[in-house]
Order: sequence, then C-alpha cells, then structure tokens
Amino acid sequence: MKPRILAINPGSTSTKLAIFLGTELIFEKTLIHDVSEIKHFNTIYDQLEFRLETVTNFLKEKSINLDNIDLFVGRGGLISPVESGTYLVNDKMISDLKEAKYGSHACNLGAIIACDLARSVNKEAYVVDPVVVDELHDVARVSGLKEIDRISVFHALNHKAVAKRYANEINKKYEELSLIVSHLGGGISVGWHKFGRIVDVNNALGGDGPFSPERCGDLPIFSLIDLCYSNKYSKDELKKHLIPKGGLVSYLNTRSGIEISRRINEGDKEAIFYFKAMAYQIAKEIGSLYFVAKGKIDVIILTGGLAYNNHLISFIKEYLPDFINLVIYPGEDEMSALAFGVLRVFEGKEEVKTY
Repeated sequence: MKPRILAINPGSTSTKLAIFLGTELIFEKTLIHDVSEIKHFNTIYDQLEFRLETVTNFLKEKSINLDNIDLFVGRGGLISPVESGTYLVNDKMISDLKEAKYGSHACNLGAIIACDLARSVNKEAYVVDPVVVDELHDVARVSGLKEIDRISVFHALNHKAVAKRYANEINKKYEELSLIVSHLGGGISVGWHKFGRIVDVNNALGGDGPFSPERCGDLPIFSLIDLCYSNKYSKDELKKHLIPKGGLVSYLNTRSGIEISRRINEGDKEAIFYFKAMAYQIAKEIGSLYFVAKGKIDVIILTGGLAYNNHLISFIKEYLPDFINLVIYPGEDEMSALAFGVLRVFEGKEEVKTY
C-alpha cells in the first residue's frame, strides 16, 4: 500500500502544501498570504488560526478529504536541539513551539498545523529534520567567549535531502561521504557533512556566517556593541534591523535575486558589488570548512532558491579553485524531503523519534 501524504511547509508570507502517493508527487501548491494581513499579528503563533483557515478552505475547494490522508507531516521549527530524523509531534513539542521557547519563526507553525489537521481525523503528525538538528563536533561549538556557545540553526531539511540525493546519484551511502553543502536562500547556511553527520555549520538565523539577502551574518563586534548602545533602536527593533532588514536589503533595499540580476544586467555597479561581496563571503565560509576537513571533500553542493541565479553562481565560482567537484541543485527539496522522511518511518526503514 502506498500511503497518501500531506506535507505542510510555512514560510514568512506563504504556506506550501503538497500531496504525495508514496514517493510520487500528486499535487503541490503555494498559498500566498497578503503581507498587509500578516503584519497585524503580534507573534508567529497568533497567525495560526488565519493560516489554518486558509489551508482548510483551500483543501475543501480542491475536494481533498483529510480522512483520505494517511500521513501528515510539517516542517520542523525552533525546538530544543535534536538529532536528525523523523519525530512524532507531541504535546511537549507543540507547547515549546506555541511559547516560542527556543525562538520565533514561521516554520514553528509547521508542526502545529500538521497536528491540528491530523488530530481532526484521529491521526498523528510528524516533522522531519527540524531546523535545530544538532550534530556539531564539540570543538565547533566553541565561540571564543565562555558565556556563549555556537549553536546549530540552519536549513537541515534541505541540507540532508540534497546530500542524500547526491549520494544516491553516485551509488554510495550518505554515511560514506564527506561533503560541503551551501543552502542559498533568504538565509544562507554552509555545513560540513562528515560521514552522515553535519559536524559544523553556521547559525543561519541570527548567528554567524555569510550575509544573505535579508540577514547580516558575521558583524564586527565593537561596532555592533556601539550600535546596541546608540539609543537608535530598542532590543526588538535592533533584531529586526539585523534580520530581516540586514544583508542585501540593507545595501540594495531588496532581497530579490531576480531584481538584483535585472539591475546587474542594466549595469548597476552597486548591485554587482554587493552580490559579489555576498559570493565572496559564501566562498570564504566554504573554504574554512574545506581546510578543517583537510581537503578531504567529495563534493561541494550549492542549493536553495538562489542557486537558480546565474550571476550569483558565477560569482561564487570565481572564488573557488578549478579542481573542486562542484554540483548545483537549484531550489529546495523540502516538500519531498518531508514526505520521504515520514515514508521511511511508515515502511519500517527508520525508527520514529520522540521529542
């Protein structure tokens, strides 16, 4: 029996839905939420009723009966650090996400929406490789200040999916390979996958690494301290100034790779300069992991929505040596990764984990 799977992936202004029959994609849709409506909600959790109603109304319009869905799976949010795998959504997970105990992001709604839909027909919901998958080497946790540890918050779902995809394409096991994966999207994460575990990766939400379309990445410490005490921003205002108003938004007043490419084609020198600067920082991050891996890297993978952008990819390539084995997987495999993760549990190939 091939199970029918409903996958749910909330983003900042959209909710993606997909239905799979086993591994076969039957239907996919991105529901766009009006920014003018979203901005009225004080917290991410306050959006739940609005998003849930939007999803259920759409499913009804398409005559999709929840009774016919066998498996419900949502994108994992900011919960306590966990191992890679597929997790049953339970009351503890829901409580932590509702309270934003470990941080606030639209992905926090994935498990909650999936669970609400599943429980309405007396079924269970799952998440796969949440953004807080933590497989870091102990040495990678050291920040340089005893009171602060480096933490693992990144695009774990897509990282794992494309790494396993590459392994499958060369007829090897993911656990046999050493890879560097760079997810290029609204946030950018670069991780070293060492024999099945992501042993080092930048905190792509509010931490370190390259700047991205809407996030600042690493900043000079003293200058940041001066900004904190400048009385220009409250604590919350400063966080929003750094994310999502940092990165390319700060320099070019847009986060759109399409818009920046248009400006580059028109000869906009600022667009060229800052896009190249972002590529430079991405290459630096890749290079730092390449050297701590002693050069023993089977492949470097560029993925995410910005991997479609030929300008950015060409700029990154300018900074990488010619001998590097480079593979480009544009876009995100998140919907299929959610479905395949819960399918592995359904087929008994993988144990479901408890949060």
